[in-house]
Order: sequence, then C-alpha cells, then structure tokens
Amino acid sequence: MGKSSKVIEADKLVVRFSGDSGDGMQLTGTLFSNTSAIYGNDISTFPDYPADIRAPQGTVGGVSGFQVHFGKSGVLTPGDYTDVLVAMNPAALKANAKWMKPGGTIIVDEDSFDENGLRKAGYATNDPLVEDKLEGFNIIKAPITTLTRECVKDLGMDNKSALRSKNMYALGLVYWLFNRPLEHTEQFIRTKFGKKPVVMEANLKVLRAGYEYGNIIQAVTPSYHISPAEVRKGFYRNLNGNKAVAWGFLYAAEKAGLNLFLGSYPITPATEILQELAARKDLGVKVFQAEDEIAGICTAIGASFAGHLGITSTSGPGLALKSEAIGLAIMAELPLVIVNVQRGGPSTGLPTKTEQADLMQALYGRNGESPMVVIAASTPVNCFDYAFYASKIAVEHMIPVMLLSDGFLANGTQQWRVPDENEFPDITVPKTTQKAGEFLTYKRNSEKLNRDWVCPGTEGYEHRVGSLEKDSITGSISHDGPNHEKMVRIRQEKLDRIAHCIPELELAGNANADILVVGWGGTYGHLFSAVDELIDEGRKVALAHFNYINPLPRNTKEVLQKFKKIVVCELNLGQFAGYLRMKHPEFNYFQYNKVQGQPFTVQELKNEIIKLMDA
Repeated sequence: MGKSSKVIEADKLVVRFSGDSGDGMQLTGTLFSNTSAIYGNDISTFPDYPADIRAPQGTVGGVSGFQVHFGKSGVLTPGDYTDVLVAMNPAALKANAKWMKPGGTIIVDEDSFDENGLRKAGYATNDPLVEDKLEGFNIIKAPITTLTRECVKDLGMDNKSALRSKNMYALGLVYWLFNRPLEHTEQFIRTKFGKKPVVMEANLKVLRAGYEYGNIIQAVTPSYHISPAEVRKGFYRNLNGNKAVAWGFLYAAEKAGLNLFLGSYPITPATEILQELAARKDLGVKVFQAEDEIAGICTAIGASFAGHLGITSTSGPGLALKSEAIGLAIMAELPLVIVNVQRGGPSTGLPTKTEQADLMQALYGRNGESPMVVIAASTPVNCFDYAFYASKIAVEHMIPVMLLSDGFLANGTQQWRVPDENEFPDITVPKTTQKAGEFLTYKRNSEKLNRDWVCPGTEGYEHRVGSLEKDSITGSISHDGPNHEKMVRIRQEKLDRIAHCIPELELAGNANADILVVGWGGTYGHLFSAVDELIDEGRKVALAHFNYINPLPRNTKEVLQKFKKIVVCELNLGQFAGYLRMKHPEFNYFQYNKVQGQPFTVQELKNEIIKLMDA
C-alpha cells in the first residue's frame, strides 16, 4: 500500500459521503464504518437522506449523506463538523460546505461540476469553491465518472450500469486516504454480487482503481492516520438502533422462556425492526405484518393474552392510530411493549428526520386515566438494553411499556460488544399460585400489585379480559363508580411502585457545579460531549440524563435540588421541561430547544450553556 508524503496523525476524524439519493452514499458510508470498526476504531454514524424515493436529481433537496465519526476512543456523536467530505456533485458540496472544518479535505467528482450541474445546485457562478469560501481547503478534483467508465469499458456494460459503481471509486480513494484495507469490502462485494459476475467484477475493479488513484496523487495530498481503540476484549458487532431493539427483544424472550410475537405495520423509520425480527424464524419468532397499525397492535395484544411476549413497533403517526388499543392493554393489564421510533411531525411531517416531540403523546395520548411505563433509549447500542428492560418490566409487572427511540438512534451505528450471559438478569414470569376452579383474574401480588398471567383455556383457570372496567377482584364487568375509582388508583399505584425497581438517576460531570444540564433519550451523546468539553475548559457543569420517564427515578428530586440552575435540552419545544414542572414544580427550569429534524451539535450546546452560566 502506498503512503502519502505527509501523514496527519489524529485521535478522531469525521468523514461525510454525500451525493444524489441514487449515488449509493448510504452503502458507501456503511462499508467505510464497518471497515473502521473491524480495524478497531470507536465509531458513531449518522445517515441523512431525503424522504422522496427519488428526489430531483442534482438538487440540494435530493442530497443523501452518510457521516462517520471514528477514532481511538470516546466517540459518542457522529461529529459536528467534517474533516473529509466526498461530494459526488455540486449539490452535495452546496449542502455540506458550511459543515466543513477549516483546512479540511474535499473530494469532488469534477466531471459533475459542469454548467448544468452547477445550475441545478443553485450556484450563481462557475466557481463553487470561491462562492462557498473554500479557499485554504485541500481540494481533490478527481474525474470519478470518467475514470469509472474507463475502468469497466472492457466488461461490456451500458453507461448507466457502469456508473452505478462510481461510489466504489470514491470509497477506494477514501480507503487510501485513511490507509484502510480493501479486503473486507471486497468480500462484501463478492457475497452481494456473487450471482452477477459482471457487476461483481466491475465493483471490485473500480474499488481498486480508486485506491490506486490515491497512490498517484500521494505526493501532493496528505493522508490520515488514526490508531485503533483500546477496547474491552469480546466479540463486537457494528449495530444500529433498530437492530439493537430487535435483538434486545430476542434476548428478553430467551431470558423469560417465552415465545416472541411482533404484530406491526411498516413505517419509516421503524420498519427495520419488523424486517429484522421477520428474519429470525430460526429462533421461533412469530411476525405478523398487519394490514394497518390498529391490526398490528391488536394482534400483539392477542399474543400477549395467549402467553407470548407481545411487541408492536411504529413511529408517531402510527402511534396515534394505536392509542385506543393501548388503552385496552392498560385495562386488561397485559404485558406489551410498544416501540415508537420518533420522527419529525405533526402528521406525516418529516419522515426521515429525527425529533423528540412524541413524549406527551407517549405519556398522555389516550382517553381516561391510562398510566403506562415510558422508557427512552439514549444511544444506538443501548437500544438493546432498554428493549430488554422494557420487556422485563412489562412481563414482571403485567403492564404495557412504551419504548421511545428516534430516527437518529434508529439509523445511527456504534460498536456493540455482545454481552456475557450473566450481564443481564433473568425475567420472572408471574405464574399463578391460585387453585384451579378458584381463579380470580385481578387478585394481586401484594408487592408489585400485578395480577397473575394465565393462558386462556387452561382448565380451571378460564377467564376473560377486555376493554370494559372490571371488578377489582373477580374480573367481571363492573359499572360501579367506587369500584372504577379503586381500579384507576390501583393501576396508577402499580406504575408508581416500579420506581423502586429501576436504577436511580446518575450524575455525570461536576457534582458541585452551579448548573445542571438535563436531557433524555437520544440527545445523550451530544449533551455528554458538550459537558465533558466544558469541564476540560474549566467550567463547573453536570449532566443528568433520563432513560426512565414514567415513573421518574426515585431520587430525581434529590438530584435536582443540588443545583442553582437547571437547563433542559431537547429536540422539541419543551415537553420534558413541562413534564418536570408538573412532577417537581418547586424548581425553576431553563430550556434549550431545537426542532429542525437534526440532532444538536456539541458546539451549539456549549454556546447555550456558557451563555446561561454567564448570565
């Protein structure tokens, strides 16, 4: 492998692959992140793509990107700004120029920077580098389209088919830039296109040609070197949030000794959970792709009634449709997990963008007094953990649980170490000790207040559950007012007691700080990084990040009362801040909110926290 005349040593770097939605940037970014993970780097990724299946070609609105942040250690976000940008057309440069770090490297396919391409991208001149103020950057102008055609001309491919592999040329060049091996991607190409020898050969040739182009320009172009991370020994996978959720449910079902059933309906960005579990028939998973959202959750409730671990997955618009059936699960007190992968709203909103604006919907989006456990994952890989613990709470407490993820977590990837067998607790199924023929549906455990879980049709334990209010003991339909109030209060108390079964809230940063940063869910990586950098700069600041929302951790008040200022940062207009004001009105809460379909940047968080500290 050739080496550049100048090698830049770095602890962490950010690379962004960007082009038209048909240029294969998502695949290219995924392959680069996989290779970096295999090499031993800590990684965090962020795919960003338009909602249109085929947006207008060459326009800024049609740009698809994949950002990879990788380094030796401590990579918690996909990065704010980009060290290396691959721009396959002028629109990709236009969309991403403002996110470049000063002095960074920009690789462009100069063949696409013709008059037509510049006009579509919205450039007013024929010099985008001047227009975007990119003087001082390391610009690699590579004729990627021309060289790709030249590389495959002997394979008898038509022009359209030949150019489908130009993303591999860009990937090969980036592999050279970071001195990464080709063999892992070559093996992927052989496996993916093994039944299409011409396509396989084209991609392999173009990948190698891109790498060799790096050797040609090495005298004038610096390359980069990042050492592998020092990680705990184990078996690692590169995992995104949706797959992590699916695998967490698989592990929970195994620990509980239950069959897993998913009743769901495809919806962006949650569909991959359905796809992943549908592929696990070998593990006994039953998956039903329903005709609509209502049927999806109702089949999951039916499976739960029949003794399975019932799961349903959706995003915000689908959750709205499921709300009546969630009330049924609450009334019947059945174990059920509802996954809501949040996206921009309202209505169909921004289907491919991230948001945290479904919190109030998760907490209160049902008729009547309908208390439900709400948990939020905070990193792509801990989606596994919280899918597991959502299942554990649902089963052991006989209660529906809402697990909140979001588009950022669902599509983002990190390295995940496969856990050891003893890292997660067993799940105890609440089997009945009542005698046959004397079964009372709502006779409760004195500690958790949960009722017994009995499969229908078990001789001597025949019973019915449904959506009408039940007698507090027998389970018979009851329209008695005092009984209804008793059942309403029991269901709330049952949820409140779960606070004694979840971890206490932990602090990160300076426990004696004047200001406490508060967040929940998928903002964790950015908030932690911002707080960590501020502490390194000599600021006294702490972070309290919530994964358990309803009920809140039992020490929440104890933590909050230690600080003079509390700032709640979230990707909505202040829903968690409002919730905290309801639960703990004795404190004054500041807010920092963003609703742009994009995650926070570390820098904007730091600026806001400093402004509040200095006020």
